[in-house]
Amino acid sequence: MISDYFEAPWRLARMRATSVGPYIDGFSMALTDAGYSPFTIRGYLRAADHFGRWADLRGVIITSWDDDVGVRFGRHLPRCKCIKGNKGIFKNAGVGVRLLLAYLRTCEVLAPAKPTPTTPKFAPLAERFADWMVRHRGVAPSTTARYQRMLQPFLGTLGEDPSQYSVTAIRAYVIEQLSDVGRGETRTAVTAIRAFLRFLVAEGRVHSGIPHCVPTVPQWRLSSLPRYLEVPDVERVVKNCDLTTGHGLRDHAILLLLARLGLRAGDIVRMTVTDIDWRGGTLRVHGKGRREVRLPLPQDVGDAVLAYLERGRPRSSSERLFLTVNAPTRPFASSATISDIVRVALNRAGIQNPPSRGAHLLRHSAATAMLRAGGSLDTIATVLRHRSPDTTAYYAKVDVEMLREVAQPWPGGAAC
Repeated sequence: MISDYFEAPWRLARMRATSVGPYIDGFSMALTDAGYSPFTIRGYLRAADHFGRWADLRGVIITSWDDDVGVRFGRHLPRCKCIKGNKGIFKNAGVGVRLLLAYLRTCEVLAPAKPTPTTPKFAPLAERFADWMVRHRGVAPSTTARYQRMLQPFLGTLGEDPSQYSVTAIRAYVIEQLSDVGRGETRTAVTAIRAFLRFLVAEGRVHSGIPHCVPTVPQWRLSSLPRYLEVPDVERVVKNCDLTTGHGLRDHAILLLLARLGLRAGDIVRMTVTDIDWRGGTLRVHGKGRREVRLPLPQDVGDAVLAYLERGRPRSSSERLFLTVNAPTRPFASSATISDIVRVALNRAGIQNPPSRGAHLLRHSAATAMLRAGGSLDTIATVLRHRSPDTTAYYAKVDVEMLREVAQPWPGGAAC
């Protein structure tokens, strides 16, 4: 209700007297539900009132309002003389009018916005490949988008007619075109090309053996040491959250989920309120490839999530567990937000020169802590949801001093 934001009877009567008047209370409630601050809502309501009176003076009926009318109103604002105290709301007026038009469309007062004509970002063949990967392989859309970007130069060189592809041309592209990029980018490109060729095999457009012609990029998966934090540093990161604010309660719960259960950033983004079984003390995790598992919910993690739900989570109709702090309140857009939360927490805890600054740092730290506490590799693989035992074996090297004791000398005593 606009009476929650304005007290003067004359102002309330004036705001309800325009063509926007019948919808102004609903608009204010929608802004409140979206999580905007009272100060911001007042600015948007004044902009809606101004827009309504401006349209009424020009005889523009409400059912004909569209984005073009909003643009005309924007041109009016710098030279506006219809409101005595209008200075200072120009910044909010344009945003407020756009939100008003969006609200009126949800109420079906206005016709839906005209779709903006767009050209496909990728080639039609690459678009079909992405759809196939999502539907048949359970790959996340973010992964398929990365594969499509990698395929653009490949399709630009070999063309979009698979019948013209040959083993020689494919191998030549990989060897010549990818020779000047880093190993990580080459490996991703080769994986994308091989998946694309498997898609063409499934469609019957190339020979079934052609994916095997793609050269393999050397990769020594177990050649490096895990990047992790020691347990005291992890505790400093987790405990340095301001639990008096909704922002701090949210970040505290997220950091505990990462540090205690070794979740991936994507697991946090996809988590919903109904994934937690409070009675059974378990958490359902939506992993890669549409896999779902249930993990035990530690007491401190459950307490942190409950505190966020009770005192920190904004009111929202979204089923996602974790939401943005700033309005409009919405779920996280990508996994990068979780890594940003970890990066900020590392800085806040004063961790100097951490091995990495993303969400995976706490996942590695959780696995390392479990192994040092006596957990078996099978147990760690179950918690981290590894498909391959080799992936979990990566953490077997965390005891560097023990590795030095079992390392064999170089044959002949020569320096390596």
